[in-house]
Amino acid sequence: MSQDSTGGGSRGYRDTAQVDMPMAPPRPTGPITERDTRAAGTPAPLESRPVPVPEPRMQTEQPVPILQLSEGLATVRTVERHLDEILAAVPQPDPIELAVLDAQGLLCAEEVISQRALPAFDQAALDGYAARADDVLGASLEAPVELAVVGESVPGVSAPSSIGPGLALKVAAGAMLPAGADVVVPAVWTDQGSVRVAVHAGPPAGSYVRRTGDDVAPGDPAVQVGTPIGPAQISLLAAVGRERVLVRPRPRIAVLCAGTELVDVGTAPAPGQVVDVNSYALAAAARDAGAEAYRSGILPTDRRRLTEVLESQLLRSDLVLIAGTFASGGFDMVQEALAELGEMRFRQVTMHPGPAQGFGRLGRDDIPVICIPGEPVAALVAFEVFVRPAIRLMLGKRQLFRRTVQAIAGQPLMSPLGYRQYLHGTVMRHPDGGYVVEPVGDGTEALLARMARANCLIVIDEDVTEVAAGGLVTVMPLLLGG
Repeated sequence: MSQDSTGGGSRGYRDTAQVDMPMAPPRPTGPITERDTRAAGTPAPLESRPVPVPEPRMQTEQPVPILQLSEGLATVRTVERHLDEILAAVPQPDPIELAVLDAQGLLCAEEVISQRALPAFDQAALDGYAARADDVLGASLEAPVELAVVGESVPGVSAPSSIGPGLALKVAAGAMLPAGADVVVPAVWTDQGSVRVAVHAGPPAGSYVRRTGDDVAPGDPAVQVGTPIGPAQISLLAAVGRERVLVRPRPRIAVLCAGTELVDVGTAPAPGQVVDVNSYALAAAARDAGAEAYRSGILPTDRRRLTEVLESQLLRSDLVLIAGTFASGGFDMVQEALAELGEMRFRQVTMHPGPAQGFGRLGRDDIPVICIPGEPVAALVAFEVFVRPAIRLMLGKRQLFRRTVQAIAGQPLMSPLGYRQYLHGTVMRHPDGGYVVEPVGDGTEALLARMARANCLIVIDEDVTEVAAGGLVTVMPLLLGG
């Protein structure tokens, strides 16, 4: 089954696959001890279970008081628990009908039944001579079989023809096969005569012949529900006469950023101001995940205008994504405006970077709203962990999470106790097999240039504080479109 077919699918970033990576230079690595393996063990898995549906949940996590935070931030939640809440709430957009070319990259939402046979007539699979297998049986270079050529058939509308014993019809690939012929002798196996042809080898009956309905017979399913529509599927849809097809649409994602310090990319920042990079980066990430993303930019600071923008985005979107540094000592203006539109919860999640996360369902249609940190590195990490799986679920994908690999740590790694650490790194193939990974930076420096050089996230579990050089870690390659 295709990884992108419909269905809940199993979850977890421990599902591994071979990933093409550049080769790392040879480097000594010490033996992996039992202690190293424990410390570097794979992160706590997201259990392999179907994607949850909304249902009452028992409170299994005790509120843990933390530093001076607002009421909504006064509990700590695991990554899995926060992700469960998001995935259980994201909507399943209704299927839409699109032209077949516009459906490329989406999942088919109907079973397309062919009303015609493919091919529609018996045809030659290559250039050669249509003949009877009994006539060419035993032909060889030493003892060729000669047949009389009674005509020629080329692709296009033509009158049906037939041949009898000792006769052949010259045919081009795709041309209609004459009645009585059950084999096509490739032209290169003959002397290519036009009146009489010498056959130097006789293929068995049925060779190089496409019979009516060999590909698809009338009533057969041509494309099934959940099939990713690519060039081959588009070809088949066109062949069975479908100009339009029902598909799972791309979710509409509105990307906004909150912060009085933000200025747009075309504005020179004054002291204390920073350029809004998140709306660009997150919109690009959403498009890479398969969404139809709208970059709505910086939220206004005027309260009335702020509410208008939020309400309009809730009306046009299937999911709203907001990046910002939200108040920890009480609600700021954006949090207050969100609270007026529905129940919005801000919590600490046991992850680093960016533990402050928010989620709610707002507006008259209960549109999911995901709030993530405003620091650019933390924003993209939060997108990978929470938003990208939600987009793929809305697309109907079965594989919600990126494939991961186990890699050898090229240097010691440190991680805060109790937090799942996501470090940007570079992963390469090890000369001795497998993979080797090294972080870009030391995990405390959130520099855009270093993040741009990374090709993976190194994931370190909550109960691991140190991974020795040579220990195994879980690595999530950040492949475009992957």
